[in-house]
Amino acid sequence: MSLLIDLAAQIPDALTRLAAVTRPTPVHLDPRLTKATGSQIWLKREDLQPVRSYKLRGAYNLMAQLSPEEKAAGVVCASAGNHAQGVAYSAAALGVRATIVVPLTTPRQKRDRILDLGDGFINLVYHGATYDAASEEATRLAVEEGMAPVPAFNDPRTAAGQGTIIVEAIEQLGFVPDVVVLPIGGGGLVAGVSAWLRTHHPEVRIVGVEPEGAPCMAAAISAGHPVTLKEIDTFVDGAAVRRAGDFTFEVVREAGIELTRVPEGQICTEMLAMYQTDGIIAEPAGALAAAALPTGGVGPRVAITPGSRVLVLVSGGNNDVSRYGEIVERSLIHEGRKRYFLIEFPQQPGALRSFLDSVLGPEDDITFFEYIKRNNRDTGPALVGVELGNPSDYRFLVERIEASGMEAHEVAYDSPYFQFLV
Repeated sequence: MSLLIDLAAQIPDALTRLAAVTRPTPVHLDPRLTKATGSQIWLKREDLQPVRSYKLRGAYNLMAQLSPEEKAAGVVCASAGNHAQGVAYSAAALGVRATIVVPLTTPRQKRDRILDLGDGFINLVYHGATYDAASEEATRLAVEEGMAPVPAFNDPRTAAGQGTIIVEAIEQLGFVPDVVVLPIGGGGLVAGVSAWLRTHHPEVRIVGVEPEGAPCMAAAISAGHPVTLKEIDTFVDGAAVRRAGDFTFEVVREAGIELTRVPEGQICTEMLAMYQTDGIIAEPAGALAAAALPTGGVGPRVAITPGSRVLVLVSGGNNDVSRYGEIVERSLIHEGRKRYFLIEFPQQPGALRSFLDSVLGPEDDITFFEYIKRNNRDTGPALVGVELGNPSDYRFLVERIEASGMEAHEVAYDSPYFQFLV
């Protein structure tokens, strides 16, 4: 039996188990995305689960199938935050002790929620800077202390739980969508959904979206086996995985889905649009799938035939409000609206006023200015951040800086120095 058929066969039982702890999350037509793409864009709102992400489905489906002896010994998992919340909620519901290992980079909002949802059944451990480092520690704890592991994605029980999303969504829609767009981290969600669709609705186009800074599934497909990425960008913490699961890779490869990736700044732009226009608080991974839609914005987009019926998963809404400053910054940079320069300013009165008058355009603004005055020098360095009213005016800004006679160097986005700014 193929992996797809076998995994799809587990999903109906998973639906029955999950009825005890989950609720059907709404599917609604999104006016903004529908207008921007010329297609019907339906959002599946998994950010409205009790743990504000779809991860509850996989965690509970696995834990509910453990033997009494395994439950008594306790469970252990690694997570960047959302899977941990699913495990915590499931532990409290099942009365099972759980040790949860999270990276040190996990946002405080998620850490607090894990403890709250666990309701006294949770031992929270911090380890490493990435999900993969936390996963290694969880594996060690499982072996040394005899606890049952609860994988975030690399297990058919987890993937079957995540796959219940598509069964629920199609029943709610009353039709089978032409296209399904999903976020990808380690591959549990896309494995479960793809197994069901390829088994029951093989005509559906499936698009998996990865963050540009962590394309582990694309790397696995290219190599023919899972590979460990040397470096990843952990900003999209819910999908920042160095290595795809062995099981999920095989399912995805057999399913033959499309893969694409989008820059983190593009995801930030979509997060802001969701918040400001749709009233949806999405975390980076939650906006990942929608960020790939052909809305006409800056960055790579998936081609979709106008008039198509498209189902898009909003996978989670666990976003720490303290991150919005960085989200806005990354969005502006991605759109070409934000630039930083190191400029040698004359050490004389009126130098800044002259710069404002002669260099900035009428719709440009200074958003950052740090100046270091040095004695016995004619000039002093200043770090200047400029927000452009129109990204296409960038070349004119550079021309005016050069014409001013001031020595200027732009801080490149891929420069190590840029990390001090964003």
